[in-house]
Amino acid sequence: MASTPISQSRFYEWLTGDEDSRLCKDISDEACNEQPGNFFRHLAASLGNKLADEFSSARLVLPWLLGVIGAPLWMVGLLVPIREAGSLLPQVFIAGFIRHMPQRKWVWVIGGVLQALCAGALALLALTGSGGLGGALVLIVLVVLSLARGLSSIATKDVLGKTIAKQRRGNLMGWSGSVAGAMTLLAGGVLMLFDDRHGETVLAILLAIAALGWAINAACAAAIREDRGATEGGENAWDSIRQGLELLRQDRTFLHFNLARALLLSSALALPYIALLGQRQSGEDLGGLGVLIVISGLASMLASPFWGKRADISSHKVMRDAGAMAGLCCLTAAGIAWMPGDWTRTIWPFALVYGVLVIAHAGIRLGRKTYVVDMAGRDDRALYVALSNTLTGLLMLIVGAIIGVLAQWLGSTGLLLVLSLCAFAASVTAQRLPQVE
Repeated sequence: MASTPISQSRFYEWLTGDEDSRLCKDISDEACNEQPGNFFRHLAASLGNKLADEFSSARLVLPWLLGVIGAPLWMVGLLVPIREAGSLLPQVFIAGFIRHMPQRKWVWVIGGVLQALCAGALALLALTGSGGLGGALVLIVLVVLSLARGLSSIATKDVLGKTIAKQRRGNLMGWSGSVAGAMTLLAGGVLMLFDDRHGETVLAILLAIAALGWAINAACAAAIREDRGATEGGENAWDSIRQGLELLRQDRTFLHFNLARALLLSSALALPYIALLGQRQSGEDLGGLGVLIVISGLASMLASPFWGKRADISSHKVMRDAGAMAGLCCLTAAGIAWMPGDWTRTIWPFALVYGVLVIAHAGIRLGRKTYVVDMAGRDDRALYVALSNTLTGLLMLIVGAIIGVLAQWLGSTGLLLVLSLCAFAASVTAQRLPQVE
């Protein structure tokens, strides 16, 4: 393979603090030689993916889209469950399929191309969709997009492990997160300039940018120089499921953890309803969406430092505190909608609550990821994680359907009260989990 240009190697060493780009852990010598170039290909691919995720967010952009085209309220409750479950549920089957491929980057490429096509279809629906039919088409496209996301997610981690050495992967994700965060804040700021304009055209542009982001992701994935890997050792998916169910029956702590995790889904399910409530209270102008994107971006940047060290000390207490915070956010958002005064007819109070809920949701995600890894033994860790993800995906679909019915019956404010009760119950359940650190 071609040698890496000296200037690129030096830039890589400056970014990573690596004094010698030729020293690598746990990857082959050939992969080590290609590491500086692959680092930047991964970085560009990650940037495209993160921008696309933000500009087609099921928590923010797609609820706004459904509100603009006049889709029924119950459809909003299915956005997050479909987006999450579609990528989680098939993972145990996809992993076994990918294991038999010597180069896994092409699965990543296929996933990126499919997501780009789906985002393009959503952009067209922003311009042409209306009512229940338009909303149903959005949900159908989202199903395909989430399944493609699952393909890319598994392949990305596999290729990352083959091409980037240990103690460089976190650096890579940190840089990609910083650059994508800055671009997201810039996009939100631009949207705030469209304060008095309605959304169909600008939403279509946002979704078209998302399609471009996934196209960049796929192109960069195709350019990664990946060695041929081992194809043996894959486990039958049905055997993994059977072992997982037996584990769930025998390990009471694991069962208790999954009950807490199920109740903590309330934070993810509440986010689109707070965004939609802010839209309906303040109007459909794009400035409101821009405010929410900026607040969400800032909250995401603050969340990891806020929760990270605490999770290493006691992850179940992070789940407890973040769950209680989520419950308070749901109550506050519903209360604001019922209060009199012109200040409740602006996006700002809902945006502030949305931002705090983003921080709480990040704590929930970080706490439960840390807990399941610390709880599991080394030999069973992969099984614990895979089973927990699959259960969460299944519960997302079931709970999402129930939430959709409740939203149509109770409205956004009534539903937020129900979700607040679930979040407080999750906080109590998490408190009763044993310490595993």
